[in-house]
Amino acid sequence: MNIEECMSFINSYSKSGGRITDLSRARELMRLVGDPQERLKFVHIAGTNGKGSTLEYIANALQFSGYKTGKFTSPFVLRYTDRIRINDDEIDENSLCEIAEFVKERIGGAAYSQFEITMAIAMLWYDREKCDVVVLETGIGGTLDSTNVIPPPLVSVITSISLDHTALLGETVEEIASHKAGIIKSGSAVILSEDNPDSVRELVRETADKVGAELIPCENCPPSVDGGLFSPFMYRGIKLTPAMAGIHQKYNAQTAITACIYLRSKGFSVSDSAIIQSIETTQVRARVQYIDGEPPVIVDGGHNPAGVGMLSLMLMYLSTRGKKIYTVMGMVDSKDYVDCVKKISELSDKFFAVDGFAPNAVSAETLADIASFRTEAEFGSLEECTKKAKTLALENGGVAVICGSLYLASEYLNTVQ
Repeated sequence: MNIEECMSFINSYSKSGGRITDLSRARELMRLVGDPQERLKFVHIAGTNGKGSTLEYIANALQFSGYKTGKFTSPFVLRYTDRIRINDDEIDENSLCEIAEFVKERIGGAAYSQFEITMAIAMLWYDREKCDVVVLETGIGGTLDSTNVIPPPLVSVITSISLDHTALLGETVEEIASHKAGIIKSGSAVILSEDNPDSVRELVRETADKVGAELIPCENCPPSVDGGLFSPFMYRGIKLTPAMAGIHQKYNAQTAITACIYLRSKGFSVSDSAIIQSIETTQVRARVQYIDGEPPVIVDGGHNPAGVGMLSLMLMYLSTRGKKIYTVMGMVDSKDYVDCVKKISELSDKFFAVDGFAPNAVSAETLADIASFRTEAEFGSLEECTKKAKTLALENGGVAVICGSLYLASEYLNTVQ
């Protein structure tokens, strides 16, 4: 199987596959390929926002401590292989093709999802390469997410929970939290990010008690007094400044630190220096990604109200310091695009709406109409709008912002920047 045949096989599966009501389909898939997940150790991460950043903090601290660390994330940002990594290396083309062929030869005609096929490929690679630990991000939810076929993990981590994927997970934060809490397993432990409401805390506590899992309180990391764009905080008397911008990174980092310290009790020698190095060097593409330059550019794929709210806080911070904001934004119709556009446009000195980056992208004209009630707005192609936004930012000492859909952020990072 060459790479074209390999990707054709993977892309022959739909994003969601057939409808599921339990994990039997994913379990059968893994059984057919030899249950590689049973030979691996995991840190399992669920949540609405912050999963990717928290995963990278934990995985990099393990890597810096000398462990061979698998990283499984979704969706990919630049290319398919960037979601399946060991340490800093993406799965290589030869391994991808060999393992995909192995999977193809052993599975039947069930309506698997592309995510399930990808997970099977990833698990086989991590097992083949003898990873010490895999830091595993759920796709959607938790209870019925195919990653939940793993045995009890070293620790489960639940990050910030808010409204997203409501058609699948429920209309309230508590309903969504019940799905995320489905990754909590008997005989394991769970860590919950501090930036969750009391109702979510109580639900997670009750779930942990019910299944017999230990609830680990987060390490207390108070914010640093000087604040700033990169949200420094204090860790055991040491000031840490995340390399990723945004006030929310304090919570993601705090959650990751707690997980790393807990892993010591499971036999992993994760040093303080490795934790500090991870917090202060880790960066994730398209997660409030600050690209310094003339002009500076912020790229963010936060596509739900909570994620857009985090970006809004950064834009407010920049605005209060005299920075003009020139925004290029695109959204897909499965998200609450009206509320997201309202939040961002009211902080923008000029708003550029784009589409064409995904089959279900909301029309640029529709987004521009929503934004026009709050700021000057126009629409066009991603390339021309980005050029205009950067020119204005350069002329006025401002910042260009590329935001909305992660598909848009990916297209920008792949083809425009």
